[in-house]
Amino acid sequence: MQNRTKTLAWWIKAAFVGLFIASSTVNLSSQGTNLPPIPKPGPLAEPRSLQQVGLPVDQTRAAIPPDNPQTPEKVALGKKLFFDGRLSADGTVACATCHDPARAFTDGKPVSIGIHSQAGQRNSPTVLNALYNKTQFWDGRVTTLEEQAELPIINPIEMGQTNIDAAVAQIQTIREYQDAFHSVFGRPPNVADLRRAIASYERTLLSFNSPFDRFIAGDGNAIDDSAKRGWKLFNGQAACNKCHALSTNQPNLTSFTDNDFHNIGVGIIRHHVVPLARQAEQLVNSGNSAAIDRAAIQTEMSVLGRFLVTNKQPDIASFKTPDLRNLLMTAPYFHDGSQETLWDTMDHYNKGDGVQNPFLDEDIQPLALTESDINDLVAFLASLTSDDYKEPAARELTRQRTVAKTNRPQRDTKRAFGPKPRQPPPPGP
Repeated sequence: MQNRTKTLAWWIKAAFVGLFIASSTVNLSSQGTNLPPIPKPGPLAEPRSLQQVGLPVDQTRAAIPPDNPQTPEKVALGKKLFFDGRLSADGTVACATCHDPARAFTDGKPVSIGIHSQAGQRNSPTVLNALYNKTQFWDGRVTTLEEQAELPIINPIEMGQTNIDAAVAQIQTIREYQDAFHSVFGRPPNVADLRRAIASYERTLLSFNSPFDRFIAGDGNAIDDSAKRGWKLFNGQAACNKCHALSTNQPNLTSFTDNDFHNIGVGIIRHHVVPLARQAEQLVNSGNSAAIDRAAIQTEMSVLGRFLVTNKQPDIASFKTPDLRNLLMTAPYFHDGSQETLWDTMDHYNKGDGVQNPFLDEDIQPLALTESDINDLVAFLASLTSDDYKEPAARELTRQRTVAKTNRPQRDTKRAFGPKPRQPPPPGP
């Protein structure tokens, strides 16, 4: 109980320190480019309370690495860095450019746009609840938030620094950072502490307090009958729990993921993945994380997914199962941002898409879901919205429902209710 009380007290202090430094956070303009201004920190950027319905306090505390303990001052420094364009090569891009608090720390684009308005290959995942992730990025190419913090800074089409030392050199000359690093770490700005500070801030971005959390806690009226039917379908006919649970018999109510990687039939048909895989083998075997990061974000090799990490054929075009919380705020969907609405996403799964994909996950099957079933599943997914995003999520749900009434490009009722076609076998070596 003493440890829990201490943790709660620390989190409250961190929020106050974050508010104190908010006014001095630099928000450089993107004038002269097609990029929008860097988002400003506001209430949604503050460290989140541990006193949220559904939040696992013990699991949260266990996710803090012993070699990077949380302090309010370190979190405040990390927040300042997160919103500071001076970490990018020309001052136009910050972490917050792709991870806007107002959009549940995503950017609302199919793929993220970086320095000089360059488009990447992948959709920006949310930072909310990222401390629970077993791996980071869509392909899991790093395991810690500290490692994750560095790679976008040095990617040529994200923040554009030639190397991480260049980014550090850029902030070493700034008096406020000299003072802050000395205060927090007892030494000048450096690479390791830069990573530690950003990761510490990201670990405070916790998002629970949803209607579904209150339902699980015992409030039977917290969600409506449609969402309740959707929860039953999620664990039954729709087979969502094949990937979005710890196992089919054990739900993951923290982040609704199995922490694994799956080929769900997205985008593979328009790429020649086997030649790409052979081309990537030498790169993967090099173990050069920066080079692999560039391939994943800048090139057609992005479609190879987890293969870029493991060099194993079954991992071709497999991507990490994402967290389902706040889905209405993180559209568009999938690793390539190819699906505009939750109805599109459900249509993709309902027809068992990817039938010409030799690496398709075995659990991708026609689901025979009716339109009413799909509406119930969307209602359940909407119930995973944190109270912080209740109003914008309601507007987004209305928008998506309106779009879905006239535009359903993934819908194929005949395939959804038919047998699964035979897949081509994986190619030989």
